[in-house]
Amino acid sequence: MSPLNSNKKVIHFTGICGTGMASLAVLLKLRGHQVRGSDENVYPPMSDFLAQNKITVQSGFSAKNLDPEPDLVVIGNALSRGNPEVEAVLESKLSYISMSELLKEYFIRGKTSLVVSGTHGKTTTSSLLAWVFESAEKAPGFMIGGIAENFKASCRDGDGSYFIIEGDEYDTAFFDKRSKFFHYLPDQLILNNLEFDHADIFDSLADIKKAFRLMLRLIPRNGLIAANGDDVNVQTVLESAYSPVVKFGFGKTSDVRALNLETSESGTAFEVEDKRRKESEQVKKFELKLSGAYNVRNALGVIILARYNGITDQTIQAAFNSFQSVRRRQELRGEVNGIAIYDDFAHHPTAVRETVTAIRQKHPGRRLIAVFEPRSNTSVLKIHQEVLIDSFREADEVILTTPHRLAQIPVEQRLEVPEVLKSLNDDKIPAYVFPEVTEIIEHLKTNCRSGDVVLIMSNGKFDNIHQRLLEAL
Repeated sequence: MSPLNSNKKVIHFTGICGTGMASLAVLLKLRGHQVRGSDENVYPPMSDFLAQNKITVQSGFSAKNLDPEPDLVVIGNALSRGNPEVEAVLESKLSYISMSELLKEYFIRGKTSLVVSGTHGKTTTSSLLAWVFESAEKAPGFMIGGIAENFKASCRDGDGSYFIIEGDEYDTAFFDKRSKFFHYLPDQLILNNLEFDHADIFDSLADIKKAFRLMLRLIPRNGLIAANGDDVNVQTVLESAYSPVVKFGFGKTSDVRALNLETSESGTAFEVEDKRRKESEQVKKFELKLSGAYNVRNALGVIILARYNGITDQTIQAAFNSFQSVRRRQELRGEVNGIAIYDDFAHHPTAVRETVTAIRQKHPGRRLIAVFEPRSNTSVLKIHQEVLIDSFREADEVILTTPHRLAQIPVEQRLEVPEVLKSLNDDKIPAYVFPEVTEIIEHLKTNCRSGDVVLIMSNGKFDNIHQRLLEAL
């Protein structure tokens, strides 16, 4: 493998607009390499991020995009055999690598690796952890699956001795089917939660647990695992740990607990009880500019790793006070005529439920309209249908659009949208489906009134519905 750190190379990213790929492309550009890329799905925020860093992106995949021939091709995990650039790379014997392997060798190795893993909350937790370490003047490097507002970036090649990374369980590449987090040399880990997800690559929850068990074996004995003590699935996985474990959560069995939560429009105040400390120092109060019990739990993992690395509670709280969250995580896109429009990346039913609940807590006296695009490989399937219905219970009205890639899914496996609507309507929650975004916008324009909160959830661009709605109201 050529030493990218010392020799300037021409590097082509195939599938550059994924959050991880775009972030890595920028890191390499900042090291002085000539970086370019291509993708089929080019949309904000990552397209804007690449443009701001003056990285050229070709729309669509073609063997011509590899001309002139690059020194190295980074192949995204969404690409497979049959892709014209993948075929050209193999036929021409070009040097190629996965994003995760490149990260490991050129950015993580030699540093203390802090990995944030779990089904939900990775991006927000990684961003919060990076900001706490930055506030403690530790100058961490980081790679996050979204744009962290405090840094106005999703990545940084830090001068300090820490590298903070979002540990995704999704597979690495078409030529490496291991989960990405196997490559990240974890020294310290936050394990937030475990549920069945990524139905396109995992057959069952048992398969996901197996991947996490194997990853835990990579953490050294002098490392640390901060794990969700309230999650039953996490407890079974921890049986494979060889490192010290600190459990966090709300239950009495956790080593570090959150108590006495107080929610307001400005965020959440809570007490942290750390049973490992002497009695006079066990309970400390913190405030977080985020809503939802799940964000408090995210913060507990951050507090554990921060304290473990010598960061004071005063510095942690100062970082919490100035934390600006992540784009597309409870992001207020604007308010027009008294109608607030939020954008969130939620797509798994649990994330949908937690996000709806958090926005409800943030705006307890306002009508809440939840708009959801079933788009991810899990949400378009029937497997979580009942859970998805329950996830909308805190909303006053629900709007769905036609599931993504419907024609590619066998009829018996598809999410039954009419059943979702019927169940909600039977519970006196008005629910609708509109195949086109223009229809959703027209419905909201006609029916929204001052004081309403519209929460839009999708893991895709959703045809720029947020901005179009703001302009239409």
